[in-house]
Amino acid sequence: MNRRELLKVGAVLAVASAVPISATAKIPNKKTLVIVSHPYPERSIFIKGLQQAAESVQGITVRNLESIYGFDTRAINSDDEYRLMQAHERVVFIFPTHWFNITPMLKAYLNDVWGSVGPDLWKGKEMLVVSTAAGGSSTYGRNGRVGVELADVFLPMKATALHCGMTYLPPLVFEAVSRSELASYQQQLIKRLNE
Repeated sequence: MNRRELLKVGAVLAVASAVPISATAKIPNKKTLVIVSHPYPERSIFIKGLQQAAESVQGITVRNLESIYGFDTRAINSDDEYRLMQAHERVVFIFPTHWFNITPMLKAYLNDVWGSVGPDLWKGKEMLVVSTAAGGSSTYGRNGRVGVELADVFLPMKATALHCGMTYLPPLVFEAVSRSELASYQQQLIKRLNE
């Protein structure tokens, strides 16, 4: 890694760690599993910040797929992940919008952990999608380039939840993300986790 890359990584870490998180000590009503994924973790500011916010909430289990398995989509321990999912009442997926989709590791996770079983696998559990996107109204929304809201890009996640017998919660999405708004994004996530 050259000096420029080191400085860039240092700046990302400084921004992510400098944001104050004032989570309440309240324990969420639902036993919650948070699955985090980012295809370029060395460049992550917002997802890293949202992960820190989730980690600040008492009683929540947070797992970062790339930290655990690297980038090897075949390395996911589906038995361990399945047991973790069984032990929780709600799953929260945190990821950047990746070419109008979820990340490669998150797709591999769903294929390996959820893909080999039938309907109603997680009956009664909840799913919350949390995602960030650089694009704003010029990309998303009725008048944007893609003609749909960012939350609607994740319709396959809703279909997955419904197939598995889950309640699909309204997604928490952040468009046209800005570093100056990271603390606000973190507080919004903490609020949703505490519901």
